Amino acid sequence: MTTGTQAHSVTVRVPGKINLGLSVGPLREDGYHELSTIYHAVSLYDTVTVQPAERWSVHVTGPWGERVPTDESNLALVAAKTLAKRRGRRAKVDPVRIDIDKHIPVAGGMAGGSADAAAALVACRELWGLDHFENDLLELVAASLGSDIPFLLHGGTAIGSGRGEQITPVLARGELHWVLWAGEGLSLSTPEVYAECDRLRAEAGVEVPAPEPSGALMTALRRMDTDEVADALRNDLQEAAVSLQPALAEALATGLDLGARGALVSGSGPTVAFLVGSQTEAIDLSVGLAANGPTGDIVRAVGPVPGAQIVHHRPGPEPTRPRSDPDRPGPLGPVVG
Repeated sequence: MTTGTQAHSVTVRVPGKINLGLSVGPLREDGYHELSTIYHAVSLYDTVTVQPAERWSVHVTGPWGERVPTDESNLALVAAKTLAKRRGRRAKVDPVRIDIDKHIPVAGGMAGGSADAAAALVACRELWGLDHFENDLLELVAASLGSDIPFLLHGGTAIGSGRGEQITPVLARGELHWVLWAGEGLSLSTPEVYAECDRLRAEAGVEVPAPEPSGALMTALRRMDTDEVADALRNDLQEAAVSLQPALAEALATGLDLGARGALVSGSGPTVAFLVGSQTEAIDLSVGLAANGPTGDIVRAVGPVPGAQIVHHRPGPEPTRPRSDPDRPGPLGPVVG
């Protein structure tokens, strides 16, 4: 729905996440579990481009593109349509074509679908010129769509509470080096992993306490000491993920044997995150895993990195509003240190 030869488009780059700590509490009445997690955005990115179109559509390319739905269930499309519905009476929006270049593993515990939704929200807000739709409103829409999406709007390192959608940034100076392993042919459904966690706890007769962030991990992040962070890594869903996909146990053991400082399943899995001390260690571990570990895709990454960011805005024939804040969606509030 554009004129002229230059199509109006906005491109947003968005990272994946890992959970440095994930404490899973009791099941709530709404069907979710109470959570306390420490999110950490890492430099493995999807790129999402939106442009006006005659009808809504999604097109996906990239290494994981074939595993992403392009129908009405696609979360980026759901996010765009939801924002369109909540735009306000006076704001006019057109349908959009969404193009996703997919590099974050699908069903891998790195919130790839949520990342694309966060990117779509940021891109569509810019494309449609929704000046009135400030950060708090965007975060409300994000939270209504998925627990991880509010964090991926902002990135960095942050505590997630509630069902994960309530975000408080964490003071974490410096960077951590990671090697990420995504097993070939492995995928896990998040609801299935939570159900398996509940089953294992019931079988063991475990009383589930209210979740809270790890003090040891918070201290380690303030110092950004790799070994301290490695010792404090925790994921209450890891046992359940390994129970459903036993190959994860081999991957975890192999990486640690090859020199990783720490390792854990990311979120509900099955991506495994190995913490190392430097880029050199990351290269060595990547080579070792490729030669001696189970078959899978191996990538190196660092964190923390910013969340969804506009990397290109190509105006159409009509003038567009100036962007007064290049870092939108902006800060979340007080930083926990």
